[in-house]
Amino acid sequence: MSERPTVEMWTDGACKGNPGVGGWGAWMRYGAHERELFGGEVLTTNNRMELTAVIEGLRALTKPCDVTLHVDSTYVMNGVTTWIAGWKRNGWRTGDKKPVKNQDLWEALDAEVARHTVRWVWVKGHAGDPGNERADLLANRGVEQVRARA
Repeated sequence: MSERPTVEMWTDGACKGNPGVGGWGAWMRYGAHERELFGGEVLTTNNRMELTAVIEGLRALTKPCDVTLHVDSTYVMNGVTTWIAGWKRNGWRTGDKKPVKNQDLWEALDAEVARHTVRWVWVKGHAGDPGNERADLLANRGVEQVRARA
């Protein structure tokens, strides 16, 4: 039986205006291999781009992996480690019975997380973490790609 690959991943989202033009980026490392992913949307929010970065990063893994996932978004971190279980239990409603914002992305993230073993690590954004800085550059590249198409 083979061991699951161990992947380190950093993700970030960016938005120029909130809502506005947004981008997402993911940088991953598996042994000596590296991969960069990025994309964006014309009209979105920062939270949607943060979630999309994680979803697309995990989706790019072709088989189940052990992932150490570094995020600088407290929204993503709290959502995935604390809030999502209650949302699912309450039919995708918050504690005060309102619909969960970005439910489509939370459901997609939940499905991707189920494929892997994920260890979540929060990092302070724009504080010199090399992986976070690289993911930020990729997210901004996603913004520029969208602007270039417009």
